[in-house]
Amino acid sequence: MRIGMFLDTNFPPDSRVENEAVSLIEAGHDVYLFSLNYDKRKNEEIIRGIKVRRYDVGKLVYKLSALAYTFPFFHWLIQNKLSQFIDTVQPEVLHIHDMVLAEAIFKVNEKFNLPVVLDLHENRPVIMQEYSHLKTFPGKYLIDASKWQHKQEEFIERADKVVLVTKEAKEEALTYKVSAEDKFVVLPNTIHLNIFKKYPLNPTIAQRFDGRFNIVYTGDTGLRRGTDTAIEAINILKEDIPEIHLILVGRNTEDEVLKEMVRSMSLQDYVSFEGWQDVSLFPSYIDAGDVCISPLKRNLHHDTTFANKIFQYMAMEKALLVSDCPAQENVIKSEECGLVHEANNANDMADKIRRLYNNPKLRVALGKNALEAVFARWNWDVTKQELISMYDNFEA
Repeated sequence: MRIGMFLDTNFPPDSRVENEAVSLIEAGHDVYLFSLNYDKRKNEEIIRGIKVRRYDVGKLVYKLSALAYTFPFFHWLIQNKLSQFIDTVQPEVLHIHDMVLAEAIFKVNEKFNLPVVLDLHENRPVIMQEYSHLKTFPGKYLIDASKWQHKQEEFIERADKVVLVTKEAKEEALTYKVSAEDKFVVLPNTIHLNIFKKYPLNPTIAQRFDGRFNIVYTGDTGLRRGTDTAIEAINILKEDIPEIHLILVGRNTEDEVLKEMVRSMSLQDYVSFEGWQDVSLFPSYIDAGDVCISPLKRNLHHDTTFANKIFQYMAMEKALLVSDCPAQENVIKSEECGLVHEANNANDMADKIRRLYNNPKLRVALGKNALEAVFARWNWDVTKQELISMYDNFEA
Protein backbone atom coordinates (compact mmCIF):
# COMPACT_ATOMS: atom_id res chain seq x y z
CA MET A 1 0.00 0.00 0.00
CA ARG A 2 1.15 3.54 -0.76
CA ILE A 3 0.92 5.61 2.44
CA GLY A 4 1.08 9.40 2.58
CA MET A 5 2.23 10.60 6.00
CA PHE A 6 2.00 14.22 7.14
CA LEU A 7 4.13 16.08 9.67
CA ASP A 8 3.86 19.76 10.52
CA THR A 9 7.53 20.09 11.53
CA ASN A 10 10.94 19.40 10.06
CA PHE A 11 11.96 15.77 9.61
CA PRO A 12 14.16 14.40 11.02
CA PRO A 13 14.05 14.20 13.98
CA ASP A 14 10.85 12.56 15.13
CA SER A 15 11.42 9.09 16.55
CA ARG A 16 7.76 8.02 16.54
CA VAL A 17 7.25 9.03 12.91
CA GLU A 18 10.49 7.31 11.90
CA ASN A 19 9.72 4.13 13.84
CA GLU A 20 6.26 3.83 12.32
CA ALA A 21 7.35 4.61 8.78
CA VAL A 22 10.31 2.21 8.82
CA SER A 23 8.18 -0.58 10.32
CA LEU A 24 5.57 -0.13 7.60
CA ILE A 25 8.26 -0.13 4.91
CA GLU A 26 9.69 -3.35 6.36
CA ALA A 27 6.17 -4.80 6.19
CA GLY A 28 6.10 -4.12 2.43
CA HIS A 29 4.41 -0.71 2.26
CA ASP A 30 5.56 2.40 0.42
CA VAL A 31 5.79 5.48 2.66
CA TYR A 32 5.96 9.08 1.49
CA LEU A 33 6.30 11.79 4.13
CA PHE A 34 5.03 15.37 3.73
CA SER A 35 7.15 17.67 5.89
CA LEU A 36 7.13 21.43 6.27
CA ASN A 37 10.57 22.83 5.50
CA TYR A 38 11.50 25.62 7.90
CA ASP A 39 15.28 25.58 7.50
CA LYS A 40 16.00 25.14 3.78
CA ARG A 41 16.77 21.43 3.71
CA LYS A 42 16.64 19.38 0.52
CA ASN A 43 13.18 19.28 -0.96
CA GLU A 44 13.41 15.55 -1.54
CA GLU A 45 15.39 12.94 0.37
CA ILE A 46 15.16 9.24 1.18
CA ILE A 47 15.84 8.42 4.83
CA ARG A 48 15.83 4.74 5.84
CA GLY A 49 13.48 4.07 2.94
CA ILE A 50 11.12 6.94 3.80
CA LYS A 51 10.54 9.13 0.75
CA VAL A 52 10.60 12.57 2.36
CA ARG A 53 9.15 15.52 0.45
CA ARG A 54 9.69 18.90 2.10
CA TYR A 55 7.67 21.99 1.28
CA ASP A 56 9.28 25.37 1.90
CA VAL A 57 7.52 27.73 4.28
CA GLY A 58 8.67 30.83 6.08
CA LYS A 59 8.76 31.92 9.68
CA LEU A 60 5.28 33.43 9.33
CA VAL A 61 3.75 30.01 8.66
CA TYR A 62 5.65 28.59 11.63
CA LYS A 63 4.24 31.28 13.91
CA LEU A 64 0.76 30.84 12.51
CA SER A 65 0.85 27.10 13.23
CA ALA A 66 0.56 27.91 16.95
CA LEU A 67 -2.64 29.79 16.08
CA ALA A 68 -3.98 27.07 13.79
CA TYR A 69 -7.26 26.79 15.65
CA THR A 70 -7.58 30.46 16.53
CA PHE A 71 -7.40 31.84 12.99
CA PRO A 72 -7.72 29.95 9.65
CA PHE A 73 -4.69 31.54 7.96
CA PHE A 74 -2.29 28.63 8.59
CA HIS A 75 -4.65 26.15 6.94
CA TRP A 76 -5.28 28.45 3.97
CA LEU A 77 -1.54 28.85 3.38
CA ILE A 78 -0.71 25.15 3.27
CA GLN A 79 -3.69 23.63 1.47
CA ASN A 80 -2.12 23.99 -1.96
CA LYS A 81 1.06 22.27 -0.77
CA LEU A 82 -0.94 19.40 0.67
CA SER A 83 -2.96 19.04 -2.51
CA GLN A 84 0.20 19.10 -4.62
CA PHE A 85 1.75 16.35 -2.45
CA ILE A 86 -1.32 14.11 -2.78
CA ASP A 87 -1.58 14.74 -6.54
CA THR A 88 2.09 13.84 -7.01
CA VAL A 89 2.39 10.86 -4.65
CA GLN A 90 -1.06 9.34 -5.28
CA PRO A 91 -1.32 7.69 -1.84
CA GLU A 92 -4.01 5.17 -1.00
CA VAL A 93 -4.35 6.37 2.60
CA LEU A 94 -3.53 9.59 4.45
CA HIS A 95 -1.75 9.26 7.80
CA ILE A 96 -1.77 12.49 9.85
CA HIS A 97 0.76 12.80 12.67
CA ASP A 98 -0.67 14.97 15.46
CA MET A 99 -3.43 17.47 14.79
CA VAL A 100 -1.85 20.73 13.57
CA LEU A 101 -2.31 19.85 9.88
CA ALA A 102 -5.54 17.93 10.35
CA GLU A 103 -8.01 20.71 9.50
CA ALA A 104 -6.30 21.48 6.20
CA ILE A 105 -5.89 17.80 5.28
CA PHE A 106 -9.54 16.97 5.90
CA LYS A 107 -10.49 19.97 3.73
CA VAL A 108 -8.16 18.97 0.88
CA ASN A 109 -9.32 15.35 1.14
CA GLU A 110 -12.84 16.40 0.16
CA LYS A 111 -11.40 16.30 -3.38
CA PHE A 112 -9.61 12.93 -3.04
CA ASN A 113 -11.90 11.05 -0.63
CA LEU A 114 -9.11 8.84 0.75
CA PRO A 115 -9.22 6.97 4.07
CA VAL A 116 -7.61 8.95 6.90
CA VAL A 117 -5.55 7.76 9.86
CA LEU A 118 -5.21 10.26 12.71
CA ASP A 119 -2.11 9.53 14.80
CA LEU A 120 -2.21 11.49 18.08
CA HIS A 121 1.22 11.43 19.70
CA GLU A 122 -0.16 13.17 22.79
CA ASN A 123 -3.26 14.90 24.12
CA ARG A 124 -2.26 18.23 22.63
CA PRO A 125 -5.11 20.37 24.03
CA VAL A 126 -4.32 19.26 27.58
CA ILE A 127 -0.56 19.54 27.44
CA MET A 128 -0.80 22.96 25.78
CA GLN A 129 -2.18 24.29 29.06
CA GLU A 130 1.23 23.57 30.61
CA TYR A 131 3.15 25.58 28.00
CA SER A 132 4.70 28.72 29.48
CA HIS A 133 3.81 30.85 26.43
CA LEU A 134 0.11 30.05 26.97
CA LYS A 135 0.31 31.44 30.49
CA THR A 136 1.73 34.82 29.45
CA PHE A 137 0.89 37.61 27.02
CA PRO A 138 0.10 37.35 24.12
CA GLY A 139 -0.35 33.57 23.94
CA LYS A 140 -2.66 33.59 26.94
CA TYR A 141 -5.17 35.64 24.95
CA LEU A 142 -4.58 34.29 21.44
CA ILE A 143 -4.47 30.52 21.96
CA ASP A 144 -7.57 28.86 23.38
CA ALA A 145 -6.93 25.23 24.40
CA SER A 146 -10.69 24.57 24.50
CA LYS A 147 -10.87 25.20 20.75
CA TRP A 148 -8.09 22.65 20.22
CA GLN A 149 -10.01 20.20 22.39
CA HIS A 150 -13.17 20.67 20.32
CA LYS A 151 -11.18 20.12 17.11
CA GLN A 152 -9.45 17.04 18.47
CA GLU A 153 -12.83 15.47 19.26
CA GLU A 154 -14.10 16.42 15.79
CA PHE A 155 -11.09 14.91 14.03
CA ILE A 156 -11.32 11.67 16.02
CA GLU A 157 -14.91 11.34 14.85
CA ARG A 158 -14.06 12.10 11.20
CA ALA A 159 -11.02 9.83 10.90
CA ASP A 160 -11.34 6.27 9.66
CA LYS A 161 -8.73 5.06 12.16
CA VAL A 162 -7.15 6.72 15.20
CA VAL A 163 -3.76 5.74 16.59
CA LEU A 164 -3.20 6.48 20.30
CA VAL A 165 -0.29 5.88 22.66
CA THR A 166 -2.00 3.99 25.51
CA LYS A 167 -5.16 2.11 26.35
CA GLU A 168 -5.88 4.87 28.85
CA ALA A 169 -5.85 7.39 25.99
CA LYS A 170 -8.28 5.14 24.13
CA GLU A 171 -10.60 5.02 27.13
CA GLU A 172 -10.53 8.82 27.30
CA ALA A 173 -11.23 9.14 23.57
CA LEU A 174 -14.23 6.83 23.85
CA THR A 175 -15.87 9.41 26.10
CA TYR A 176 -16.04 11.72 23.06
CA LYS A 177 -19.06 9.72 21.81
CA VAL A 178 -17.10 8.08 19.02
CA SER A 179 -19.31 5.49 17.39
CA ALA A 180 -16.95 2.53 16.94
CA GLU A 181 -14.41 1.21 19.47
CA ASP A 182 -12.60 -0.70 16.71
CA LYS A 183 -11.66 2.66 15.18
CA PHE A 184 -8.77 2.85 17.65
CA VAL A 185 -5.28 1.35 17.53
CA VAL A 186 -2.99 1.53 20.57
CA LEU A 187 0.68 2.05 19.73
CA PRO A 188 2.90 2.84 22.75
CA ASN A 189 6.23 4.64 22.35
CA THR A 190 8.32 1.65 23.34
CA ILE A 191 12.01 1.20 22.53
CA HIS A 192 14.02 -0.72 19.96
CA LEU A 193 15.84 -3.18 22.19
CA ASN A 194 18.25 -4.16 19.45
CA ILE A 195 19.38 -0.51 19.27
CA PHE A 196 19.19 0.59 22.91
CA LYS A 197 20.93 -2.47 24.34
CA LYS A 198 23.82 -2.18 21.89
CA TYR A 199 25.02 1.20 23.17
CA PRO A 200 28.33 0.52 24.96
CA LEU A 201 28.54 1.44 28.64
CA ASN A 202 30.84 4.34 29.45
CA PRO A 203 32.77 3.27 32.57
CA THR A 204 33.70 6.84 33.54
CA ILE A 205 30.02 7.62 34.27
CA ALA A 206 29.70 4.75 36.73
CA GLN A 207 33.02 5.72 38.33
CA ARG A 208 31.86 9.31 38.90
CA PHE A 209 28.90 8.17 40.97
CA ASP A 210 30.46 5.13 42.63
CA GLY A 211 29.75 4.76 46.34
CA ARG A 212 26.47 6.69 46.24
CA PHE A 213 22.87 5.53 46.35
CA ASN A 214 21.90 6.93 42.97
CA ILE A 215 18.41 8.01 41.92
CA VAL A 216 18.42 8.51 38.15
CA TYR A 217 16.07 10.58 35.99
CA THR A 218 16.48 10.93 32.20
CA GLY A 219 14.71 13.23 29.75
CA ASP A 220 12.97 16.59 29.83
CA THR A 221 13.53 18.10 33.29
CA GLY A 222 10.54 20.49 33.24
CA LEU A 223 8.64 20.96 36.47
CA ARG A 224 5.55 19.17 35.17
CA ARG A 225 7.71 16.04 35.05
CA GLY A 226 8.01 16.12 38.85
CA THR A 227 11.72 16.90 39.01
CA ASP A 228 11.06 19.41 41.78
CA THR A 229 9.29 16.68 43.76
CA ALA A 230 12.39 14.51 43.40
CA ILE A 231 14.64 17.28 44.74
CA GLU A 232 12.32 17.80 47.70
CA ALA A 233 12.45 14.05 48.41
CA ILE A 234 16.26 14.12 48.37
CA ASN A 235 16.15 16.96 50.90
CA ILE A 236 13.95 14.84 53.17
CA LEU A 237 16.27 11.82 52.89
CA LYS A 238 19.72 13.41 53.10
CA GLU A 239 20.00 12.86 56.87
CA ASP A 240 18.74 9.25 56.82
CA ILE A 241 20.67 8.29 53.67
CA PRO A 242 23.83 10.45 53.56
CA GLU A 243 25.05 8.77 50.37
CA ILE A 244 21.85 9.52 48.44
CA HIS A 245 22.37 11.26 45.10
CA LEU A 246 19.95 12.45 42.42
CA ILE A 247 21.25 12.42 38.84
CA LEU A 248 19.19 14.53 36.41
CA VAL A 249 20.08 13.73 32.80
CA GLY A 250 18.31 16.25 30.57
CA ARG A 251 17.36 19.87 30.43
CA ASN A 252 14.51 22.35 30.27
CA THR A 253 14.12 26.11 30.34
CA GLU A 254 12.91 25.71 33.94
CA ASP A 255 16.22 24.24 35.11
CA GLU A 256 17.14 27.46 36.89
CA VAL A 257 14.14 26.92 39.20
CA LEU A 258 15.51 23.48 40.09
CA LYS A 259 19.03 24.81 40.61
CA GLU A 260 17.73 27.51 42.92
CA MET A 261 15.91 24.82 44.91
CA VAL A 262 19.18 22.91 45.23
CA ARG A 263 21.02 26.04 46.38
CA SER A 264 18.34 27.03 48.89
CA MET A 265 18.31 23.53 50.42
CA SER A 266 22.13 23.18 50.34
CA LEU A 267 21.86 20.08 48.16
CA GLN A 268 24.82 20.79 45.88
CA ASP A 269 26.52 17.55 47.01
CA TYR A 270 23.34 15.53 46.55
CA VAL A 271 22.12 16.54 43.09
CA SER A 272 23.92 16.46 39.73
CA PHE A 273 22.65 18.36 36.70
CA GLU A 274 24.10 16.51 33.72
CA GLY A 275 22.37 18.57 31.04
CA TRP A 276 21.20 17.08 27.79
CA GLN A 277 23.10 13.96 26.75
CA ASP A 278 22.99 11.86 23.61
CA VAL A 279 20.65 8.88 23.96
CA SER A 280 23.67 6.60 23.45
CA LEU A 281 24.80 7.61 26.96
CA PHE A 282 21.44 6.93 28.62
CA PRO A 283 22.25 3.25 29.31
CA SER A 284 25.44 4.31 31.10
CA TYR A 285 23.61 6.76 33.35
CA ILE A 286 20.79 4.31 34.01
CA ASP A 287 23.29 1.56 34.78
CA ALA A 288 24.82 3.82 37.43
CA GLY A 289 21.43 4.10 39.16
CA ASP A 290 20.08 2.09 42.07
CA VAL A 291 16.54 3.36 41.45
CA CYS A 292 15.16 5.04 38.31
CA ILE A 293 12.29 7.49 38.52
CA SER A 294 9.42 8.99 36.54
CA PRO A 295 7.67 11.35 39.01
CA LEU A 296 5.22 12.91 36.53
CA LYS A 297 2.63 15.29 37.93
CA ARG A 298 -1.01 14.42 37.33
CA ASN A 299 -2.89 15.85 34.36
CA LEU A 300 -4.99 14.25 31.65
CA HIS A 301 -2.00 14.09 29.30
CA HIS A 302 0.36 12.42 31.78
CA ASP A 303 -2.46 10.14 32.96
CA THR A 304 -2.91 8.74 29.46
CA THR A 305 0.61 8.50 28.08
CA PHE A 306 3.93 6.81 28.80
CA ALA A 307 7.27 8.44 29.37
CA ASN A 308 9.65 6.55 27.04
CA LYS A 309 12.17 6.52 29.87
CA ILE A 310 10.32 3.81 31.82
CA PHE A 311 11.07 1.27 29.08
CA GLN A 312 14.70 2.36 28.96
CA TYR A 313 14.91 1.79 32.72
CA MET A 314 13.29 -1.62 32.36
CA ALA A 315 15.74 -2.61 29.63
CA MET A 316 18.62 -1.89 32.02
CA GLU A 317 17.08 -4.17 34.70
CA LYS A 318 16.41 -1.38 37.18
CA ALA A 319 13.82 -1.03 39.92
CA LEU A 320 11.42 1.78 39.02
CA LEU A 321 9.72 4.40 41.15
CA VAL A 322 6.92 6.24 39.35
CA SER A 323 4.09 8.58 40.25
CA ASP A 324 0.49 7.42 40.21
CA CYS A 325 -0.38 8.67 36.72
CA PRO A 326 -2.58 5.73 35.65
CA ALA A 327 -0.84 4.75 32.40
CA GLN A 328 2.60 4.30 33.92
CA GLU A 329 1.22 3.06 37.25
CA ASN A 330 -0.68 0.28 35.47
CA VAL A 331 2.47 -0.93 33.71
CA ILE A 332 4.63 -0.89 36.83
CA LYS A 333 2.01 -2.65 38.97
CA SER A 334 1.01 -5.25 36.38
CA GLU A 335 4.65 -6.13 35.68
CA GLU A 336 5.69 -5.90 39.36
CA CYS A 337 8.78 -3.96 38.39
CA GLY A 338 8.66 -0.99 40.74
CA LEU A 339 6.87 1.07 43.36
CA VAL A 340 4.35 3.87 42.96
CA HIS A 341 4.17 7.15 44.90
CA GLU A 342 1.51 9.82 44.99
CA ALA A 343 2.29 12.49 42.39
CA ASN A 344 3.60 15.79 43.71
CA ASN A 345 4.05 14.27 47.18
CA ALA A 346 7.71 14.46 48.19
CA ASN A 347 7.10 12.72 51.52
CA ASP A 348 5.52 9.70 49.85
CA MET A 349 8.26 9.61 47.24
CA ALA A 350 10.87 9.74 50.01
CA ASP A 351 9.14 6.89 51.85
CA LYS A 352 9.24 4.70 48.74
CA ILE A 353 12.92 5.51 48.10
CA ARG A 354 13.68 4.63 51.72
CA ARG A 355 11.91 1.29 51.29
CA LEU A 356 13.96 0.48 48.20
CA TYR A 357 17.17 1.60 49.91
CA ASN A 358 16.54 -0.68 52.88
CA ASN A 359 15.68 -3.70 50.73
CA PRO A 360 18.35 -4.51 48.11
CA LYS A 361 16.72 -7.89 47.40
CA LEU A 362 13.50 -6.12 46.47
CA ARG A 363 15.38 -3.87 44.05
CA VAL A 364 16.95 -6.90 42.39
CA ALA A 365 13.61 -8.71 42.10
CA LEU A 366 11.88 -5.65 40.63
CA GLY A 367 14.73 -5.17 38.15
CA LYS A 368 14.51 -8.77 36.98
CA ASN A 369 10.77 -8.43 36.45
CA ALA A 370 11.36 -5.22 34.52
CA LEU A 371 13.86 -6.83 32.17
CA GLU A 372 11.61 -9.82 31.53
CA ALA A 373 8.62 -7.58 30.82
CA VAL A 374 10.40 -5.29 28.38
CA PHE A 375 11.70 -8.25 26.37
CA ALA A 376 8.35 -10.03 26.38
CA ARG A 377 5.88 -7.20 25.86
CA TRP A 378 7.14 -3.62 26.06
CA ASN A 379 9.39 -3.25 23.01
CA TRP A 380 8.79 -1.91 19.52
CA ASP A 381 8.95 -5.29 17.76
CA VAL A 382 5.91 -6.35 19.81
CA THR A 383 3.91 -3.14 20.03
CA LYS A 384 4.23 -2.24 16.33
CA GLN A 385 2.09 -5.25 15.39
CA GLU A 386 -1.20 -3.38 15.90
CA LEU A 387 -0.07 -0.74 13.40
CA ILE A 388 0.94 -3.40 10.87
CA SER A 389 -2.39 -5.20 11.33
CA MET A 390 -4.31 -1.97 10.82
CA TYR A 391 -2.71 -1.44 7.41
CA ASP A 392 -3.12 -5.10 6.50
CA ASN A 393 -6.85 -4.63 7.09
CA PHE A 394 -6.88 -1.55 4.85
CA GLU A 395 -5.56 -3.75 2.05
CA ALA A 396 -7.92 -6.65 2.69
